[in-house]
Amino acid sequence: MSKLIDTYGREISYLRVSVTDRCDFRCTYCMSENMSFLPKKEILSLEELEQVCLSFINVGIRKIRLTGGEPLVRKGIMTLIENLGKKIGNGLDELTITTNGSQLEKYAKNLYENGVKRINVSL
Repeated sequence: MSKLIDTYGREISYLRVSVTDRCDFRCTYCMSENMSFLPKKEILSLEELEQVCLSFINVGIRKIRLTGGEPLVRKGIMTLIENLGKKIGNGLDELTITTNGSQLEKYAKNLYENGVKRINVSL
């Protein structure tokens, strides 16, 4: 397996993937009053995101963190999480998520069942 190495000779094994620029909160920290979102056609599909992640796993990425906006508001996000979760122990060591926590009551069990064992709650 090939590895990603930075210009200082360090192995790169961690990837953060923003799956959406949308959020269900309107905090001033990350959303301006006149926020403009990317057009849907400019955002990778879940299938494309999965292919990007798999390509990075194939070159040595062992930990993936899904972020956003709020990743759990992305329609169909659990499909991506389920598919990446299948790679845990098979090239991927850890799948994590950064969330504002608003959707955890709905998704926590599914996240856990699909290999997400650590969640960063960022408010």
